[in-house]
Amino acid sequence: MRRAAAGALALVAVLTACGEDEPEGPPPVQVVVGAQDVDAAPTQYCLDGERQQYASVTPPILEVPADSPIALTVSDDVADRGWSVQVFDDQLSEKIGEVDVEAGTTTFDGINSSDVVPAAFYLVVVEDKGTACGEFSGAWPIGFIRPE
Repeated sequence: MRRAAAGALALVAVLTACGEDEPEGPPPVQVVVGAQDVDAAPTQYCLDGERQQYASVTPPILEVPADSPIALTVSDDVADRGWSVQVFDDQLSEKIGEVDVEAGTTTFDGINSSDVVPAAFYLVVVEDKGTACGEFSGAWPIGFIRPE
């Protein structure tokens, strides 16, 4: 009886460990500015080969002082595929610029709150295309407001 119980426990442990590496959902992007540390959810992402759009996601908006360093951290999977940071106006309608991040890099800290001319803007972390969803890629918008 003990032998059967030990075997059953070992089987449960193996089955439980099988799914540990598979994501339950899209990974967040961590945003750190000063004492603020926020996770941003994507508005779109390729999950299990399926294009996902998350219409109910509201991007975080952070109030940041001038000249504050901004650090963006992505998951290892996104870093391995490659990513960039796109800069948009406060309506997410006009792209102002883009910074490519070297593939394999998980944290980008090469931007600060005064690098962008409008006082209100979005940084959008964009995963490079070429996932199982083809030209579709993940996108994580984060809003910033800099008091003038």
